[in-house]
Amino acid sequence: MRKLYLLILILMMPAMLQAQAVTYPNHFTVAQDGSGNYKTIQEAVNAVRDLSQQQVSIFIKKGVYHEKLVIPSWKTRISLIGEDKEQTIITNSDFSGKLNPKGKDAFAKDTFTTYTSYAVLVQGNDFTAENLTIANAAGQVGQAVALHIEGDRCAVTNCRLLGNQDTLYAATEGSRQFYKDCYIEGTTDFIFGEATAVFQHCVINSLKNSFITAPATTPRQQFGFVFFDCTLTAADTSVNKVYLGRPWRPHGKAVYINTIMGSHILKEGWDNWRNPENEKTAFFAEYQSKGNGADVKGRVLWSHQLSAADFEKYTIKNILAGNDNWDVSSIK
Repeated sequence: MRKLYLLILILMMPAMLQAQAVTYPNHFTVAQDGSGNYKTIQEAVNAVRDLSQQQVSIFIKKGVYHEKLVIPSWKTRISLIGEDKEQTIITNSDFSGKLNPKGKDAFAKDTFTTYTSYAVLVQGNDFTAENLTIANAAGQVGQAVALHIEGDRCAVTNCRLLGNQDTLYAATEGSRQFYKDCYIEGTTDFIFGEATAVFQHCVINSLKNSFITAPATTPRQQFGFVFFDCTLTAADTSVNKVYLGRPWRPHGKAVYINTIMGSHILKEGWDNWRNPENEKTAFFAEYQSKGNGADVKGRVLWSHQLSAADFEKYTIKNILAGNDNWDVSSIK
């Protein structure tokens, strides 16, 4: 019997060694002309090993990719890298109220909502995107999200986020997000959500008179949206009455630091979303910003100007570190 076991073990050894030698690719190329591994981005995402322990890059060649891209929670550590920021475009045109061609969703709704109107949905942790455009091309038809991120430790660099109302949904209380050297445009509340998010060296372009941010920060969060060294611009001279933000939920937080503000920013700066009670709980502040829209003399009385002592806690490291010391200093 012992000899039989030994024989079986010897016969199984090649298969066992082969299984141990299995490796999973950490790079894919997407090209619409068939020159890459896949023709669609979703196919490449689906090919990434579930719960990957290594960062997997998906290089996307130039093209307009009409997709409704989903990176689910079990697809972790994915990096989308575009060949050209202007010419690598992920887009669709879904919006809240549009009939869903697939019928009713998991919540028995047969139309898209704000939460399902995205062009790109990221639920996996440790996601990065760089050098590409994400757009919702629905136009001015109401809520129509371009990028919706729920994952934690997500970074977006050198990207264009294009839309109108609700362009960027920085979602979920436990999510930390970092945006660097990005161009973000929209109309109403086009940067909104519950996440803790930092924006560094970004251009924020308003397409019409409305509101830039709509944070839904919870009472448990120390920070909401924080803008460092950004530039606030307007599409044209008709855009001349824009608020820095309003609280989507009572404890919304947004802070602009050393930001260049164009003359389209209203002297009041902030809005209470038609609810004076929000003035008691929301935290909206500025520090050493400049430009024609940065004059704080006319700001609403319930907003804040950070003192030098207050400013000390507003470092990117302190805002995003969390319990695991997430460090974005190496992100270029």
